[in-house]
Amino acid sequence: MKRSITVRLTTMFALGALAAFTLIGAALYGVLERELTRHLGEDLSTNLQNMRYSIERFGTLERWSRLQAKMDTLTPADGRIRFWVLSDDPRFTYGKGLDQMEHISQEPDGRGTLVLQPNRQSYRTLATRIAPLEDRPPVRLIVGVDTAPFDHTLRTFLLALTLVGAVAVALVTGLGWWIARIGLRPLRRLSAQARALRPKTLSQRLQVEQLPVELEDLTGAFNGALGRLEEAYRQLEGFNADVAHELRTPLANMIGGTQVALSRQRSAAEFQEVLQSNLEELERLRSIVNDMLFLARADQGEAATGLTAADVAREVEMTIEFFEPLLDETGTRVAIEGELRARATMNVALFRRALSNLLQNAIEHSVAGAHLVVTISQRAGAIWIAVTNPGATIAATHLPRLFDRFYRVDVSRHDAGEVHGHGLGLAIVKAVATMHGGATLATSDAGVTTIAFSIPGA
Repeated sequence: MKRSITVRLTTMFALGALAAFTLIGAALYGVLERELTRHLGEDLSTNLQNMRYSIERFGTLERWSRLQAKMDTLTPADGRIRFWVLSDDPRFTYGKGLDQMEHISQEPDGRGTLVLQPNRQSYRTLATRIAPLEDRPPVRLIVGVDTAPFDHTLRTFLLALTLVGAVAVALVTGLGWWIARIGLRPLRRLSAQARALRPKTLSQRLQVEQLPVELEDLTGAFNGALGRLEEAYRQLEGFNADVAHELRTPLANMIGGTQVALSRQRSAAEFQEVLQSNLEELERLRSIVNDMLFLARADQGEAATGLTAADVAREVEMTIEFFEPLLDETGTRVAIEGELRARATMNVALFRRALSNLLQNAIEHSVAGAHLVVTISQRAGAIWIAVTNPGATIAATHLPRLFDRFYRVDVSRHDAGEVHGHGLGLAIVKAVATMHGGATLATSDAGVTTIAFSIPGA
């Protein structure tokens, strides 16, 4: 079950207040208990010293009787303070409940406790021994103070402290809820702005000016994501239009050719010609679909498999041999330069496909008889394969997007980056590099264009 931030903050306020008041209450209760115990001890000690002074002066039986009367006078009617005198001579004893004295618990310093039956009245006691005098034998004097008033005070204080603490925690909880609601108001406004976003309003951004500092980073990151989403959405719209255009052309050709063929009686040779033309358009459609499926797998993070350590220059030579008919037809020459002994870890088929696209692209955008250069270099553990061709300079603003699908620099360049007639060649080059963990690069200056990709070194 998900909880709101308000509930969580309110709960933390409540728990914090409960912990704070519990600690404060425990400290106050401990202070009160120590003070009451101290006062109780002082009361015991004062009464013990006063009575001891009197007993030490009375040593005859006659005077002992007067001392007993004094102790009766000093004993309150409610029994809050009591005196006991224990002696081997029954004539020199005093106090009620002497038969229960064996139940007294006493510490070495004379302090102890006593519970008198039948009311189970609890007393804190203090005892001392007094030396004999004249007729009086040695006696043991015990003074007791009833602990009921002290216990009642502690219980009353604890109850009051609990009630006050509960009310305080409730107030802090309510205040915490109110503070959380007020504090999260900017976040609710931010959420309302985010909910108002629609595909047609992707250019809108969340307002940062009136937000707290803590939300600025979040809002900035969200606005950045919106910018990237807007760019991706714009590219997707262009991509869909390009796909529709590329598929519409061969379909229109096949439909038009077929309609013309069916408009009147045709010979078998004429129908065969139409079918041959349709087959070429279908091959083009299949090429587009296959390339799109390949790019989709690359976009999903598929990595190159079947990797082997191969001689890069050797693979370049074999790829160039495949283009010999086209090179002879256009009079184009291709040279291999750089680190000819470099070895790389690659999927050979994908490597040749990427290099073929670069060579095809360079040939299409060069004049007849041009001189192309394939350069092999090694940097930071990666092998770079670059194809350089002379031709019209590409503006710097277009270079980062040459590897986008169906991207056109301008009409005058026909279809910049187009390979096999449908504009996916350089996008496939980038996909191959990505599947190998490599990168791509494009530069164009002074009529010389270089497009390169990298793969891991062996």
